Amino acid sequence: MTWVEAIVLGIVQGLTEFLPVSSSGHLRITSAIFFDRDAGASFTAVTQLGTEAAVLIYFAKDIWRITRTWLLGLRDRSVRASLDYRMGWYVIVGSIPIGLFGFVFKDQIRTAGRNLWVVATTLIVFAFVLAFAEYWGRQTRTLENFRMRDGVVMGFAQAMALIPGVSRSGGTLTAGLLLNLTREAAARYSFLLAIPAVVMSGIFSVGDVFEPAAPGTSVPSVAQMVVATAIAFAIGYAAIAWLLRYVAHHTLYVFVLYRVALGTLVLALLLTGTISAT
Repeated sequence: MTWVEAIVLGIVQGLTEFLPVSSSGHLRITSAIFFDRDAGASFTAVTQLGTEAAVLIYFAKDIWRITRTWLLGLRDRSVRASLDYRMGWYVIVGSIPIGLFGFVFKDQIRTAGRNLWVVATTLIVFAFVLAFAEYWGRQTRTLENFRMRDGVVMGFAQAMALIPGVSRSGGTLTAGLLLNLTREAAARYSFLLAIPAVVMSGIFSVGDVFEPAAPGTSVPSVAQMVVATAIAFAIGYAAIAWLLRYVAHHTLYVFVLYRVALGTLVLALLLTGTISAT
């Protein structure tokens, strides 16, 4: 991997991780168009540690409060009715689907799932799903009305993001809107829900990122990996604040249009032989 590649991919990861446009899809597409190779699923997983560190810092007070209340509630019934205690369980249970699917389909995710035909198609298809959710969702429920059913549904939606092009935040935001949550409530739970999955995935992928998974895969040095992750952290932190403000006052249709445009562009490049699907 060149330094330009590492820096560019770190920027792309930071810009797209929290937007409903698929950061893994963008890393795959950017690698193919500008560097004619694939940085690999492990590179994506490790750079996500940077953006997830941004979540941990941005929501540090919320995370500490939820964790403390959940631990206290394990032995004190009086706090079990609180939102923080329940939110602890919602995040734990909601994280199970992506853990199970990620373990079972690990090989497919790292190979067939990164085919650009798949990425482009999922970008377009799930754009329309997001558009339907934005149009149909009544957005009458806040986190105070959040229930275990919501956590499970959004957990399965997050698991779909194992396929590059679906988008972790896009899947959970879509599910949240279909459950009639406000965009801001869905986004906040989405951030919390991602923590266990992303952290564990990144930790388990650290060893793999320095070994080429297949011909045509670029391999970063330790220094390049650290720099890319640090860049993703810095840009990702700013992106969190921006997205929370944006979803509180705007629809998600701009992301729908962007996904369709990007997916169509990738399909055109594939059809003309400009880039390779694998």
